[in-house]
Amino acid sequence: MDRQFTRIANVIAMAAGKPLTFIIAIVIVIVWGISGPVFHYSDTWQLVINTGTTIVTFLMVFLIQNSQNRDAAAMQAKLDEILRAIDDARDSFIGIEHLTDTEIEKRRADLEKECGQSDEDEQGKAKLKGANESLDRILDRS
Repeated sequence: MDRQFTRIANVIAMAAGKPLTFIIAIVIVIVWGISGPVFHYSDTWQLVINTGTTIVTFLMVFLIQNSQNRDAAAMQAKLDEILRAIDDARDSFIGIEHLTDTEIEKRRADLEKECGQSDEDEQGKAKLKGANESLDRILDRS
């Protein structure tokens, strides 16, 4: 069931993000607006658009959240693999997305403090050198 939901959510999310879908939504709103005088701006006329937009919004919230959760999990897995693959990277950062906000902020503050201890020029050179070495190791594996 999970795989089927993911497939359906992907199809709907892709369709919802297309320009044609946006144009269709605009056309629906314009037709609804033009039909107002025909229905004398009745309560039912107003209820139609209010109910439709509420239902679509309600369902889209869940689809968007599902899509973001999958994207975030995939990104975390990719970043964890990069951390694992780079020799100088600290493995202790793998999986930190499971920590509390306070624990993550403490790690972040510690990192910023650690990086701020060296001279800015030396820090920039060290970062560039480390990045180049890491990139070289990754390219050597290819």
